[in-house]
Amino acid sequence: MDVMHHRKLRLAPWALLAVSASWGMAFVVMKDPIEKQNVNSFLFTRFALAVLVMVALKPTVLTRITREILIKGVAAGLFLGTGYIFQTLGLKLVGAAITGFVTGLYVVATPLIAWIVLRHKITVYTWLCVALATAGLTLLSFTGMHSGEGELLVLVSAIAFGAHIVALSQWSNGLDAYAMTIVQLTVAGVMSAIATIFEGGYQAPPDFGVWGSIIFTAVFCTAVAFIVQTWAQAHMNHTKVAIILTMEIVFAALFAVIFSGEVLTSRIALGGLLVMIAMYVLVLREHD
Repeated sequence: MDVMHHRKLRLAPWALLAVSASWGMAFVVMKDPIEKQNVNSFLFTRFALAVLVMVALKPTVLTRITREILIKGVAAGLFLGTGYIFQTLGLKLVGAAITGFVTGLYVVATPLIAWIVLRHKITVYTWLCVALATAGLTLLSFTGMHSGEGELLVLVSAIAFGAHIVALSQWSNGLDAYAMTIVQLTVAGVMSAIATIFEGGYQAPPDFGVWGSIIFTAVFCTAVAFIVQTWAQAHMNHTKVAIILTMEIVFAALFAVIFSGEVLTSRIALGGLLVMIAMYVLVLREHD
């Protein structure tokens, strides 16, 4: 049993790294479709399809949704849905680079929330890793900032994503990860559907290209990704999770260079290196 637990501890960081890679690819895949369909309609279709796929693969999962899973899954889903919705609202008002930087502040919000709400100790070592990751995120995404409504909305999303990470770390251990994920995504989907009202109503995907993007993000970046995240967080500290998930921005930059022909500047290269170093040294050292 101890051997199996040790293997899970070693596998969990790599599983989360794969999740961050899929999310990084999503930035490239979603770029054009988001211009053809309002963002919350895209998010609703993505979450709805992800839930349908998961239920189709395991119909019996609905019978495994206990009262505990329902309560905790709804709460975690509220954090997740809030994060996505506020992020997209902010994205309408500020550029993608600033949105990426402010969203990345969930790496700072995560240990702060755990400290404030759960009284978890924050070591100097952890703070140094958080500072290093934040410096990397700054170099990757920061191109200038002014105080305004857009930045505030995205900051709310970063806090919500941090709360989601802390919630999963507290609640996912011992619970059915598959069932927990379905509840979370259903709640996020309902929230996105409601949010479309403020964008003039739901818009169906206009063409096969948008559907292709939705299918990719629904299956790999949503269904599979959140199952892995929920499972991994039962075996990892929340701050380590936050550090690894910041690799999403590194992968986004890398895939943008490979698939979109963007130039890899020295600033982006250095920022990515700092994030990778922060992730590596924090995960390498079992120091909560």
